[in-house]
Amino acid sequence: MRAVIQRVRRANVTVEGTIAGAIERGLLVFLGVGRDDTQKDIDFIADKIVNLRIFECDEGKMNLSVSDIGGAVLLISQFTLFGDCRKGRRPDFTAAGAPDTANRLYEQTIAAIRARGVPVESGVFAAHMDIDALNDGPVTLILDSSKPTT
Repeated sequence: MRAVIQRVRRANVTVEGTIAGAIERGLLVFLGVGRDDTQKDIDFIADKIVNLRIFECDEGKMNLSVSDIGGAVLLISQFTLFGDCRKGRRPDFTAAGAPDTANRLYEQTIAAIRARGVPVESGVFAAHMDIDALNDGPVTLILDSSKPTT
């Protein structure tokens, strides 16, 4: 799985003119599911999203997580995070998960974040979505569950 995480003051996602999900202070997360992703990837990503210390404490240091501040997550599915642009001019998406599997893992990731005590709003899988966000910082991080940790 790949995730682009942005710290936001607010964010919402609209599908066909209707707001599908909205949060105040928290994290806007774009999530791509890879073709080989499993429960292990879900657990890694969900744990990181909930526990990353990227919100400022009273001393102005990034010492607090979205859980610590009582924030929420807006999780948006985005298969294009698996687009390989190294060759040619059209991205290759063969590393992205098949839609049925990707949707299942996306929904399981939503459930995994909620199970860790953080409210989650979401977009609509495979829909054209308009996302509006007020970035805070900006603070933007990239996670890839297939990259080894040291």
